[in-house]
Amino acid sequence: MNSSSEEEIVSVRDLSKSYGPNEVLRNINLSVNKDSVLGLIGLNGSGKTTTIECMLGMQNPDKGQISLLNKPASSIHETNGGVVGIFDTPSLHPNLTVRQSLEHAVLLCDKPTRKPSDVENLLGVEKFSNYKIKHLSLGNKRRASIAHALIGSPKLIVLDEPFNGLDAGGVDDVLALIKNLNREENTSFILSSHQLPYLETICSHAAILHNGQISASGAIEQLISEEKLLVQLHIGNSTSAVQLIQSNPKLELQSIDEDGCIQLALTDMDSADLNSWLVNNNVPVKELIVRRSSLSKLFKKLTSEPDR
Repeated sequence: MNSSSEEEIVSVRDLSKSYGPNEVLRNINLSVNKDSVLGLIGLNGSGKTTTIECMLGMQNPDKGQISLLNKPASSIHETNGGVVGIFDTPSLHPNLTVRQSLEHAVLLCDKPTRKPSDVENLLGVEKFSNYKIKHLSLGNKRRASIAHALIGSPKLIVLDEPFNGLDAGGVDDVLALIKNLNREENTSFILSSHQLPYLETICSHAAILHNGQISASGAIEQLISEEKLLVQLHIGNSTSAVQLIQSNPKLELQSIDEDGCIQLALTDMDSADLNSWLVNNNVPVKELIVRRSSLSKLFKKLTSEPDR
């Protein structure tokens, strides 16, 4: 995957949206750089689809500014097919064949840059180009929808819940397709989903949406690196060792069970430093396990509701 350049192709500033008294989005700030793949992540009902619809000019926000390829969202047609949105349920005409559907897309596109045969070969849909849309699997319908989008060589493709309803093979196909288009065609993507295992394999950036607000956003590597290193220690029933650990300001004791299994978060200390400190202080460690942070762990931390 290409590393993202600093050219901003999507800018969302102070986006808010309510339905009656229900505030769905509150002061959303978000940016997408050229050549990046951003995962817009949130639980069901967190506001992902509303955010996408506002970005694509399908809904009017109550306040805020949105620009796509330096055009306001309300003028998305002025991008000449540079931005395309594809939603959970593909909306292609069911009684057209794939080839007929692509030929129709050419007629509708302001500035078509590819022929139907070009995108069929690029996406591997030529083998079912004579199938009617209604006879395709959900995964192949998604593939055909993306083929539609590529008639105009878009710079940005927005996919809402692209993995819903797909089996493992279908998911792998969609992931490979996104990776190839990003790497070979320099196409940027926004993927709105709650399925983190898939997003972690493909996204360069992430924005975590929770209760209508962005809880964290940025390059995934940076988001994860900012998290504290987690360590599990097994020290047995040593009260003095626990007291010693609690006295170290670089160690945050998160939990301890009756068998002496301790969960720690490290601040300004790596696992090697911790091991040396434990040895030098004669702490009787039976086991030390380092638990690296991940996007899934960060998401769980930011979206977990506090106990009441």
